[in-house]
Amino acid sequence: MKYSYVARQPILDANKQTVGYELLFRDGPQNTFPEIDPEQATSRLLSDHFLSTHYETLGKKLGFINFPYQSLINRVPTLFPVDNLVIEVLEDCPPTTELLDAIKEMTDLGYKIALDDFVPSKEWRAFLPYISIIKFDIRQVSIEKARIFMLRLGGSNIQFLAEKVETYQEFELAKDAGFDYFQGYFFSKPEMITRKSLEPSFMTVIQLLTEIAKKDMDFAAIETLISTDVTLSYKLLSFVNSSSIVMTEIHSFKQALIYLGEDKLRKFISLVALTSSQDSKPDYLYRLSIQRARYCELLASRLEAKFETGQAFLTGMFSLLDSLLDRPLEQIVSQISIDESIKLAITNNEGTLGDILSLTRAYEQAQWDDVNHYRDKIGVDQRTLNKCYDESVKWTTEILSVKTNELESK
Repeated sequence: MKYSYVARQPILDANKQTVGYELLFRDGPQNTFPEIDPEQATSRLLSDHFLSTHYETLGKKLGFINFPYQSLINRVPTLFPVDNLVIEVLEDCPPTTELLDAIKEMTDLGYKIALDDFVPSKEWRAFLPYISIIKFDIRQVSIEKARIFMLRLGGSNIQFLAEKVETYQEFELAKDAGFDYFQGYFFSKPEMITRKSLEPSFMTVIQLLTEIAKKDMDFAAIETLISTDVTLSYKLLSFVNSSSIVMTEIHSFKQALIYLGEDKLRKFISLVALTSSQDSKPDYLYRLSIQRARYCELLASRLEAKFETGQAFLTGMFSLLDSLLDRPLEQIVSQISIDESIKLAITNNEGTLGDILSLTRAYEQAQWDDVNHYRDKIGVDQRTLNKCYDESVKWTTEILSVKTNELESK
């Protein structure tokens, strides 16, 4: 039986705020559709994932979906909601009259059309009045060449998206060139490397995360750490009181422990601690750190050999500390006391934790060959990967919605 792969990549605006996701659906590591008609395959895959986990996956954000040629000709996108769907015309689609007619019709219905991996040519000129977004792969078309093209279309309503933006410098260059949206993994790396010491509040965050990484948490130590940071303490209690699991208002951290227990406490502290660090970071980075931690934890729980899922959760969380604190991981882990297996996993991808983290990163980036390799290595099937991913997205959305409600109520 075939199982479809699904992953998503964030699309950010110039302020590094998430405006949408490209949802990547394929049949396997070769990035091919099942051996059925393309429009049937697209419909099945979208039905399996886009409709079933629509709100957890997208919320109010845009969903960018790739459609093969025949699916476009057969108007398959019209099966799906018009509000937040962006129809991506793949780069291998020929610019035929049939395709132009289909795009005109779907544009008239209110759908947004995007040209994926666009390379300027006169054959596509007739399509431009019906296009909302043009995506340039800056590995194929340089930022400078894209800038010149964008200037020529200065009077149009077309917006431009830079793909494969891998560094913060590339992000700045693309933004200066006039791009509206950005897609890539520049936000998963530090925007700058500094030599300054961690501020006391950051050190508190690190110490808290270290404490909850331990198999047997020291509640007294955690309570002491939180009590030294008024802001963190307030946010934690506000967060817990916002949770649907709490029936009466919590007034002390000891009360919170009774309600939450170790497992939920570990997750709540991870979320509150990280979102208390630097508000200047992209919102997706916080979401990714929580989602990655949860995905690692879920994968670890599915392994046949007994495994400490708390360590997997913290491995996923710690793997993004370099981005959150603008410091290399090697420097951060050298200053804190965490299990050696976690250190080796996040710095060298070693051990089972390293394999779980490598699989998670590959899944996030839709690198299906690597996904297949690590899936076989740790011994989980594709159904499990997909289910864990959907669960991690849903869980992250739910837990962050509590945080959002807390902020909006202030």
